[in-house]
Amino acid sequence: MSRLLSWLSKKSDRQGCETMKRLSSQLRTVLRDPHAAVDLCALGGGTALAGAAARLKNKSVLLVTSRQMVCAVALVELDGLVQRMVVAPPDVTDEQLRFIFQEASLDFIVSDDAQRCEPIAPGLVVSVGLPIASTQNAIPRDVDTVWVLMTSGTSGPPKLVAHKLAALTGAIPQTLESDPQIRWATFYDIRRYGGLQIFLRAIIGGTDLVLSSPQESIGDFLRRLDAEKVTSISGTPSQWRRALMSGECAVFKPDYVRLSGEIADQMVLDALRAAFPSAQVGHAYASTEAGVAFAVNDGLEGIPMKFFTAPAGAVEMKIEDGSLRIRSNRRASCYVVPPNLALVDHEGFIDTGDLLEQRGDRFVFVGRRGGIINVGGLKVNPEEVEAVINSHDGVLMSLVYARKNPFTGALVVADVVLAEPALASNHDAIRQDIVALCQARLPRQKQPAFLKFVSSLPLTPAGKLSRGAGSPARSDEHA
Repeated sequence: MSRLLSWLSKKSDRQGCETMKRLSSQLRTVLRDPHAAVDLCALGGGTALAGAAARLKNKSVLLVTSRQMVCAVALVELDGLVQRMVVAPPDVTDEQLRFIFQEASLDFIVSDDAQRCEPIAPGLVVSVGLPIASTQNAIPRDVDTVWVLMTSGTSGPPKLVAHKLAALTGAIPQTLESDPQIRWATFYDIRRYGGLQIFLRAIIGGTDLVLSSPQESIGDFLRRLDAEKVTSISGTPSQWRRALMSGECAVFKPDYVRLSGEIADQMVLDALRAAFPSAQVGHAYASTEAGVAFAVNDGLEGIPMKFFTAPAGAVEMKIEDGSLRIRSNRRASCYVVPPNLALVDHEGFIDTGDLLEQRGDRFVFVGRRGGIINVGGLKVNPEEVEAVINSHDGVLMSLVYARKNPFTGALVVADVVLAEPALASNHDAIRQDIVALCQARLPRQKQPAFLKFVSSLPLTPAGKLSRGAGSPARSDEHA
């Protein structure tokens, strides 16, 4: 049987010989999006694969879906059935799909969009879709399926990493009884690592999950979360800043707010604590390669030093050459594409490329090695400059990047989104304040040479700041 269905049964001592029929009465998770609700208990005696499950047994597939809801149902049904399952993110291009299908040596594409996928794999497209149909043909789910995900930072040819389900779920408490008062939601898409973690958490915890929609405004999403009585929600700091900017946070009263995927600085943590005074606000660190490393729920930025000195367990961390290194049984198994790329070093550690700096009894993230700006031979971490700019009371968020310069190689430029639209009439005074703030807290090479006030900042499909994507057309730029 599917291991996900086993978890959904909420009985840890069940054996793999149990029938899907027997599990159907135990499934608990209901998925909800703006258009429908799907009770996963229907998969106990049903299928979304239009009778093609037997054809897929022990095969390797590429899962391409137009909706998170369809993807979620397919993940549960394919786990334990197929040998390898590559999950395509929502923004994947046709060219990338062709590359993945060929390079990952796949047998079929499972999709709800045959018109798109048939030219990529003629005659090898298996339909998946809703509603779930009843079936009497129970196919054994006894395969240790490999889950393959596309890294969120991929540009050019996709990088694919393989996970075992045990690693994907290693950070999730294995409880026997669900809490009917808990209901999860996420700004993430479940077809990426961050969203998949929340999906698996909902299944293992036996709780409902409310899915986001790209067609839905932030205000409408927050109102729907309130109507659905969501208690716990995750998102990137940039997604949360957009929510704060919408002015709609008052309509939603969660118990737990979680940030991950980017640096969670003290400004955004404090702003969310003010917006949701009854909620616990925490941040977590995870990556597609390293898995979930830790969660910090004390309301403060950075990583407590004790996380590095604790006895070795599921996760070990160290800092080498300023970069966070992680050794964990929650990590990916290997790269599928490119196949010869090393995932870990000779000691089994993954170099995350995230740079840390000690401040008191904590280590604080200051940027990524690959994002450093070189100003006259001196290194500048954009995230470090952003943290200073974001500490201004009138600033909601900022994006720091390089502009080529013939003398220094690059100049530091900052795009700034104000916390309140009404502040736009006071650009000059706020600019002077930001400049003074940067002069007081940053060495000269890290101080922005240009500041732009913009109405918004672009995000990647993974919900992170789009670095190097350029500035919005409407801006007010001054040196």
